[in-house]
Amino acid sequence: MPDQANQCYTCGARRVAIFVGYSCNNNCRFCVVADKRSFADRTTEQIQKELKEAYAGGARQVVFTGGECTLRKDICGLVSFAKKTGFPSVQIQTNGRSFSSMEFCKKILLAGMSVFAPSLHGATADLHDELTCKKGSFRQTVLGIHNVRKLTKGKLPILTNTVIVKKNYRFLPEIARLLAGLGVYQMQFAFVHAQGNAGRFYKSVVPRKTDVVPYVTEALDIAIRAKIGVMTEAIPPCLLKGYEKYIAEPGIPSTEVREQGRLVERFEDVRMHEAKIKFPQCRRCRYDSICEGPWREYPVFYGNKEFQPVTIKK
Repeated sequence: MPDQANQCYTCGARRVAIFVGYSCNNNCRFCVVADKRSFADRTTEQIQKELKEAYAGGARQVVFTGGECTLRKDICGLVSFAKKTGFPSVQIQTNGRSFSSMEFCKKILLAGMSVFAPSLHGATADLHDELTCKKGSFRQTVLGIHNVRKLTKGKLPILTNTVIVKKNYRFLPEIARLLAGLGVYQMQFAFVHAQGNAGRFYKSVVPRKTDVVPYVTEALDIAIRAKIGVMTEAIPPCLLKGYEKYIAEPGIPSTEVREQGRLVERFEDVRMHEAKIKFPQCRRCRYDSICEGPWREYPVFYGNKEFQPVTIKK
């Protein structure tokens, strides 16, 4: 396995993230789109049209996301359509539960899935299932990772995402060890965004970033030593001294987002100028030009004193 501990597998070509709908068989305590569950899932024809438009506009990576995109009966057909349209990279962003079926794994791989991106939020069934609010989800997700590795002989990239919340941040090193043992290609630890369920249950879901840092850096060290790609997202560099090159944001490719009734041509602009926030002291920081700051909701509860500028010593 190559050493890409400070690289993002999906860096490079412009990508499009297509939200196929918001139906899901989990109900995560931190789900940012939980308040959109009442929206109807999009039609096959709508998604096919947008795949063509995105490819014509220069996108060469497609990410199918939601909700849980693998609940769609046409997901394998959509993957196949994306490949035929010309996308060399087709990523499935998923809770991984559908991949516990070997038959489903075979079908979606045959259709052309080239990147498997499951989410795992605990190193044990008790913790993961508590966060997803679905008993048995941990077993299915882990089995899904095993199945994909077995069918592809470990050659297909598996990129995992773990959302950092109050219940799991102390166990991030254990999660990293589990993921390393599962043979993933890259792992990401993303600080929770307080929207949807996470906004609704803010006090019980969102931790203080300075409390998280010792555990996330230990998790980073575990991945680095194992020569596994690793990233952390939504934790500013002023809190990650010595680990700045493992911050995901500078390497995230330009991304077009397509969802029901909404097209965002450059999500990075929305992320930097609307979804996240900077503070007056940030202007004195050596990382000001590359740092996006925390999610905008965070300082409403915790203030901004944690974020102190890193200055160049004279």
